[in-house]
Amino acid sequence: MTHVWGATSTTDDVLSGIDLRGKRILVTGVSAGLGVETARALAAHGAQVVGAVRDLEKAEAATAQVRKDAEVNGGSFEMVALDLASLKSVRACADALVGDGRPFDVVIANAGVMRTPFGHTADGFETQFGTNHLGHFVLVNRIASLIATGGRLVNVSSAGHRYSDVDLDDPNFERAPYDPVIAYGRSKTANILFAVEFDRRHRARGVRATALHPGGILTELGRHLQAGELEATVERINAELTAKGRPPFQFKTISQGAATSVWAAVVASAEEVGGRYCEDCQVSQLAGGLISPVNPGVRPYALDPERAEALWKKSEELVGESF
Repeated sequence: MTHVWGATSTTDDVLSGIDLRGKRILVTGVSAGLGVETARALAAHGAQVVGAVRDLEKAEAATAQVRKDAEVNGGSFEMVALDLASLKSVRACADALVGDGRPFDVVIANAGVMRTPFGHTADGFETQFGTNHLGHFVLVNRIASLIATGGRLVNVSSAGHRYSDVDLDDPNFERAPYDPVIAYGRSKTANILFAVEFDRRHRARGVRATALHPGGILTELGRHLQAGELEATVERINAELTAKGRPPFQFKTISQGAATSVWAAVVASAEEVGGRYCEDCQVSQLAGGLISPVNPGVRPYALDPERAEALWKKSEELVGESF
């Protein structure tokens, strides 16, 4: 029987009965929230999980349960240093992984920042685009040879991609006034377009890529939201839901939020999710309109293959490296 998972499915639900022993999986951003739960769930089912983090000390404390669950269930957990806001750090991390030589079955690009004040990465890129997209772009491409045949790249994007398409002419807000919401939208659209183009380039060798929205979850990611902003958004959503005779919005638990990541990584078929965008443990349909549970889906521009190729070329230009 084929299970149909949904918004309330947890990591334990979607991984029920699945043995991941022998699978090696890289997860970025395992110092809090979704990253920790993603790593825990995979290790608890026997996977060898490598967590890439900026702050190793913080992550050491945050991942105590990951290590316990791994030990009990035949998995393993180790960490490597990675600061996505510094290409020097990204390249050093990638070089170390390539030097180690052990392949990965899955890479989950989970780490990210949201709605930060205007700023720049160590290399001069707008913080959100530089961290969420360009850091992962360089890391993943530098270790692409390690992704085994039949392997997968999973990019954690967001419904926030619907705020904005990428701007290939002004990626660093050098001309347009900075808006943290638009900047976040650009970076999340870039996550999806990167998956689309990576999938096109690697599927002939049996490696697929997908992107996803984990859902509305209360994590550290929201630390830059303005006072009252979250409450106002929930109020708007609930007004829509009430008008349609539906129950009020509820945030997902962290386990429910991480469920789509593990589903897309090791449960769904490669053909089902390759080159696609997912949410609530399902492949999403094209959609427009306001961002809300009333109106889920993915903007057409985020899956546009020509746009994906153009972003790839622009990204290579920005980082000074061709893949």
